[in-house]
Amino acid sequence: MQSNPHKLTVIDGETLMDKRLPPTKFCVDTLLPQGLCILGGSPKVGKSWLVLDLCVHVAQGTPLWGLDTTKGQVLYLCLEDGERRIQERLNTITDNVPDGMYFATGCTSIESGVCDWLRDFKRQHPAIALVAIDTFQLIRTPTPDVSYGGDYAELRVLKELADELGICLLLVHHLRKMNDKDPVNKLSGSTGISGAVDAIFVLDKNKRIERLATFYASGRDIRDRKDSAGA
Repeated sequence: MQSNPHKLTVIDGETLMDKRLPPTKFCVDTLLPQGLCILGGSPKVGKSWLVLDLCVHVAQGTPLWGLDTTKGQVLYLCLEDGERRIQERLNTITDNVPDGMYFATGCTSIESGVCDWLRDFKRQHPAIALVAIDTFQLIRTPTPDVSYGGDYAELRVLKELADELGICLLLVHHLRKMNDKDPVNKLSGSTGISGAVDAIFVLDKNKRIERLATFYASGRDIRDRKDSAGA
């Protein structure tokens, strides 16, 4: 007997309209949803500072930019930094580091099994709501080719992991050097990256010496927004 390789689920429109589905869960209301998200920015623009501040607010359950947060434990994979730099940034951001905030340093990758490692960590810490990976490039499988299919397939693995664990998985990424009127198109790589994630954030500024950066947000479950932020 031949097995059916298809995994499609069919539902009629009337049944779908009558079905009671849970609302989208957010770490930061209307801004940071459960699922796979990506934050892009040029080097030294303040991405890591922004992510650390975000993690602190989620772990504390305190509002961020006037938006409510859902309190939950946080795991931050700081793959470009050591403990000293993380400590210095934490001391700058807060005087009271909340419980349930974890940091991981060192080397890991999709190829070496970071997804299984995250599954184990989630089993040991079921209250984890947000996992940030800084940076996405460091966990990628090295390849000389940049293609929509390759980028999408690699991110699809992480998207399925975020949905499986019921968490927000936030990837920190870089921007291309070339300019584009659409901030989303500045993400390094193909459009397969923006096509695979649930939400995209871009932290951008015209000149490195500027004190303010522009924060862009776009996604499937959030409204497009553009704000100014200190950087």
